[in-house]
Amino acid sequence: MKSKLYTRTGDAGETSLVDGSRAPKDCARIEAYGDIDELNSTLGLIASTPGCPEELKGQIREVQYVMFEAGAYLATPQKEGEPTNLPHSADDIARLEGWIDALDEQTPPLRSFILPGGSELSSRLHVARTVCRRAERKIIRLGAEAYVDPQVTAYINRLSDYLFIAARYANFLQGIEDVAWQTRNRK
Repeated sequence: MKSKLYTRTGDAGETSLVDGSRAPKDCARIEAYGDIDELNSTLGLIASTPGCPEELKGQIREVQYVMFEAGAYLATPQKEGEPTNLPHSADDIARLEGWIDALDEQTPPLRSFILPGGSELSSRLHVARTVCRRAERKIIRLGAEAYVDPQVTAYINRLSDYLFIAARYANFLQGIEDVAWQTRNRK
């Protein structure tokens, strides 16, 4: 028997957290895990983009699992010092850094700021990077109100770096140069 997809319990603007407590849908906690959900959906779009290399697809799928767990972590009020189920470990952050280094070694040196763009895949990765940065800001805002393990913010920060180099790598693989930012001639 299937369950109903609607419960009507959120019609008044509140939602349930993992621990059963209720929270307004516009509070910092809901905003934070909502942005993680949006990021995860954006990553799914990237992984399903035609021409996405298997290497990136595998890495992105691994990150999606972490993002799903991060959403659950953020939807569960935490207390500093209490045992928690962190969505990732220092090893996961190190894995991201390894991916960043490996992709960076293969791309040309960066000599200027770049504009998001180039290939469709690169553009989608840049969108994911900006969603990731917004999620990071929301997590930091939540951390000002409630305990958030610092490793969560560290992972999200590193993830935005990964998405930046993955966007550059996508252009590189397709033989498309990054779009260098230049000062505009204003008259």
